[in-house]
Amino acid sequence: MAFDSLSEKLQNVFKNLRSKGRLTEEDVKAALKEVKLALLEADVNFKVVKQFTKAVQERAVGEEVLNSLTPGQMVIKIVNEELVKMMGSETTELKLRPSNEVTVIMMMGLQGAGKTTTAAKLAGKLKAKSNKWKPLLVACDVYRPAAIKQLQVNGEKQGVDVFSMGDGHNPVNIAKAAYEHAKNKGYSVLILDTAGRLQIDENMMEELQNIKKELNVDQSILVVDGMTGQEAVNVANTFEEKVGIDGVILTKLDGDTRGGAALSIRAVTGKPILYIGMGEKLSDLEQFYPDRMASRILGMGDVLTLIEKAAEEVDQEKSKQMLDNMKKNQFGFDDYLESMNQMKKLGGISSVLSMMPGMGGAQMKQIEDAMDEKKMARIEAIILSMTPQERRNPDVINPSRKRRIAKGAGVDISEVNRLVKQFEQSRKLMKQMPGMMGGKRGKRGRFGKLPF
Repeated sequence: MAFDSLSEKLQNVFKNLRSKGRLTEEDVKAALKEVKLALLEADVNFKVVKQFTKAVQERAVGEEVLNSLTPGQMVIKIVNEELVKMMGSETTELKLRPSNEVTVIMMMGLQGAGKTTTAAKLAGKLKAKSNKWKPLLVACDVYRPAAIKQLQVNGEKQGVDVFSMGDGHNPVNIAKAAYEHAKNKGYSVLILDTAGRLQIDENMMEELQNIKKELNVDQSILVVDGMTGQEAVNVANTFEEKVGIDGVILTKLDGDTRGGAALSIRAVTGKPILYIGMGEKLSDLEQFYPDRMASRILGMGDVLTLIEKAAEEVDQEKSKQMLDNMKKNQFGFDDYLESMNQMKKLGGISSVLSMMPGMGGAQMKQIEDAMDEKKMARIEAIILSMTPQERRNPDVINPSRKRRIAKGAGVDISEVNRLVKQFEQSRKLMKQMPGMMGGKRGKRGRFGKLPF
């Protein structure tokens, strides 16, 4: 995630605070100096950092905090609250008209920010949220080669219609025609995918201004590349000044970015972050919750988002079947393969770990190394080289079968031996722990080393 480096640094600062029984004013100031450096390194706006550390210090050096039983925890609580405040305190919903009217959403941004893909992601999100919203994507980018085709392909994947007049028309006329089409055909949300440029220029701004003049645009949404750091804030300020923006969607926050834009943009522009892009898949668009993001940054996890994501992505029937098989000690390689697929739907092991409380950078790195994609792909190849009988009943896998499986998967036989051995150990542990599998006594325990 974008904040991994910042998160690890802040957790180290707070570890030192927790280790002290009592705190002095100097302890707090020293810790905040480290926090300030960590935020600046994450590319958070300097003025925002200054205001943030000042607000935390004023609250943290009071007698009530320093003389409390757990002053370190109190300081962390204050930092968390101020982080939430910096990012907007409350979640901002996209404002939509009643479903019998047409809401016009204009997507804006520089080329390369992921605007076209985000437009399709947003359409899919609205469609999935409620069947009363019927979105229509509109191809207004007539300049970038393949922009229209990209929108059509993504729209088809999302099951959302796309309105296009080709690249030989003025974008303002396309937007007006699309609005009339939406009214006549019963669409409730019009999402305009406008053209971007490699940098801000007058032609782009004028085009957006003209669309707003000719059409009653309800929401002007700026799509910003989270990897651009401080430049994202500058871009937002310019768009607000020239066109006006109602909200921001930050993309590419799943990558190796410093994340400063997410922490700065609301504080500097006053405009809310509506959604964040957390991956390349069309389902990887999350609503932005300031409190949950603050928890992630401070290493407290984001279990609520994980639960919501699981409810949307995971096949509940298949999960129930896997659990039943575990209880009956009939868990086979087919179930393991399904568990891998379910994990992929949640964004992979990194995505899941980033939402778990207490998962610092070092711990995550250790688990990710043990479960890297190449290793998982080899395990998948081994399982797919087994016969249906072998996957259902691993006990039948003898040495000659192992040789055949290894040859079919293109791996050394030692890898097959290792996987089968780990699988056998896991099944034994499952059998020994009925409480963990929903037995009568409800005993608690751990599976130990599972192969997944």
